[in-house]
Amino acid sequence: MLDHPVSDFLASSAALCDAVLRLRGPALAEELGRIARNVLSSPYGLYQAAAAADGAAEPVWAAATLCLAQDIVYERQGFGRYLVGGRQSYDDNDRQRLASLAALTASVLQVHALAQRSTNAYAQVEAQLRQQSQILDQIHESVLTMDQSGFITSWNKGAERLFGYSECEALGQNILFLYEDEDTAFHDAFVEQGGRLMEVRRRKKSGEVFWASLSLSPLYDMEERAVGLIAYLSDITERKQAEERLHHLAYYDALTGLPNRTLLTKLLDQALTVAQRGKMLGCVLFIDLNRFKLINDTLGRRIGDELLRQISLRFRSALRDPDLVARLGGDEFAVGLFDISQHFEASMVAQKLLASLVQPFLIEGHDLRVGASIGISVYPQDGSDAETLLRLADIAMYRAKQAGHGEEESVTFYSQDMNQGMQERMRLEIGLRHALGHGQLLLHYQPKFALASGRIIGAEALVRWHHPERGMIPPVEFIPLAEATGLVVQVGEWVLEAACAQAQSWKLAGLPPIRLAVNVSAREFTAALPGRVSETLERYGLEPCWLELEITESTLMHNIDRVIGIMDRITALGVALSLDDFGTGYSSLSYLKRFPIDTLKIDRSFTTGIPGDTNDCAIASTIISIAQQLRHKVIAEGVETVEQLAFLKSAGCDQVQGYLFSRPLPALEFERALRQNWDLDG
Repeated sequence: MLDHPVSDFLASSAALCDAVLRLRGPALAEELGRIARNVLSSPYGLYQAAAAADGAAEPVWAAATLCLAQDIVYERQGFGRYLVGGRQSYDDNDRQRLASLAALTASVLQVHALAQRSTNAYAQVEAQLRQQSQILDQIHESVLTMDQSGFITSWNKGAERLFGYSECEALGQNILFLYEDEDTAFHDAFVEQGGRLMEVRRRKKSGEVFWASLSLSPLYDMEERAVGLIAYLSDITERKQAEERLHHLAYYDALTGLPNRTLLTKLLDQALTVAQRGKMLGCVLFIDLNRFKLINDTLGRRIGDELLRQISLRFRSALRDPDLVARLGGDEFAVGLFDISQHFEASMVAQKLLASLVQPFLIEGHDLRVGASIGISVYPQDGSDAETLLRLADIAMYRAKQAGHGEEESVTFYSQDMNQGMQERMRLEIGLRHALGHGQLLLHYQPKFALASGRIIGAEALVRWHHPERGMIPPVEFIPLAEATGLVVQVGEWVLEAACAQAQSWKLAGLPPIRLAVNVSAREFTAALPGRVSETLERYGLEPCWLELEITESTLMHNIDRVIGIMDRITALGVALSLDDFGTGYSSLSYLKRFPIDTLKIDRSFTTGIPGDTNDCAIASTIISIAQQLRHKVIAEGVETVEQLAFLKSAGCDQVQGYLFSRPLPALEFERALRQNWDLDG
């Protein structure tokens, strides 16, 4: 028996492993047989695989020589057998070597079989994934997955076609980069509400925004835990555009683009619900054009249609953004007003609509003029739903048309008492417009006295309206009307002009310069004001010391920097500024330091309670203290008693005006009072 060193067996073991890894079929059997012959130093030896060993015939040499056989088994799984022979004899060591070789072979073949099965399984999974990927890439729909934070984890070809981003560009990006508005948050609720279907707007790589149908489903891991979302998207832009066209046809007038009666009714009912919760007023205006039928019948429908289009544009421009305007059909329009506090504001809007029709319409060489009759119904007095308010406004419109004989512009409320109030207001407004150009306005001057000297140091110019039939109309009646209609700007311009003209007259008469205070409304306080003041002073040859402008706190509350810029330009002219009604508004003391004003004026509402009302006393004292700290003069208006005067004097007030000293005086009486006070005639 031959002894084989350990190194020979190890070499055979390595050869065995190499053979199992590299070879298959007969080549593997031949190599394993060679290894067996080498391990047992036998001339004959072979490996028979399990499938071949059962029915295989014994080799010729097996019957002629001494042989050893050894089954190759691993945990009851047979892999075949070894058969060796050709030696004179074999001992137990030989049998042990062959058994060891068989055990090693079985172990290697077992590991190799497991590896093959794993490889085959992986290959099958890989093939399935490739097939699924191909299927996803072939479908038209865009499919992508994302984690719970919205970061994209897969992106199919459909997504590439839809959005224009390649898979490399999209993977790892947050889904928000596809949103139309990138500030939109990614909601975790999507993960919990899988399967929800919605219509969304998304943005392509090109920047194009489109409508998409989006379906979201949860994405689970092997343990059924939600790990993200599967999103299915398809472009529905054409469908949405078709829906919008249908919606527009159903709810908008094809000629003018305005809402039609159906949409107006819906919008009015919605607005009425809001008005009801907020206990607000609302008004519906029913508008019927005058003389339109004549134009349409005479010049044809094409010109009539263009006229309606242009009228709709003028109506829209005359209204505020929240106001509703619709075309009901033919030459009838309707307007809904809900952001109002008093019903008479509707009549002001009606006048604006009528005013928008004053300028002629130039269409194909024709100079066309139309008017309108307007009926107004009021919520909640006249009705609580859109149909009722429209019906009653329609009735009021017919009353207006009858009042104007179908030709003249007319406005009528459905409610008689409101109608009377509106008619009075309209007469007053028309009268005020007339008064501006026909010498019915005049100025009275209320003297201002310096407490230190008792002398008249100026006057406040106050506008008065002398109506030829009604006599003197109190300012409390027409000043609010002027402010509401915008006429206050024209009135203010007239007051500045008249005050400077009177100052020129007094200057030429030899009177010393005194400051004439002119009130400036918030509407007048624009960038054009300094230029107008400068031009007026120059035209009348007046030094700036003749003029003072009084502005209210409310004027200062909008766009502080712009207001201060205008004030600086006025004071640069040498014209003094006075802050009127101080304490009734909301001006901040931090802003007050920045305003280039000369005088603070204590409102009469605080003066009235002095000295009996401790609150009024405290407010007046505080205003005087603030003025002193800011080095402003203080004037108190509405001083009517000696007790009020005594308190103000002791508190450090500089100037006063009020009935205790003088009521507002016509120009000649004021001049006489000034001469007497200054002893100019002595």
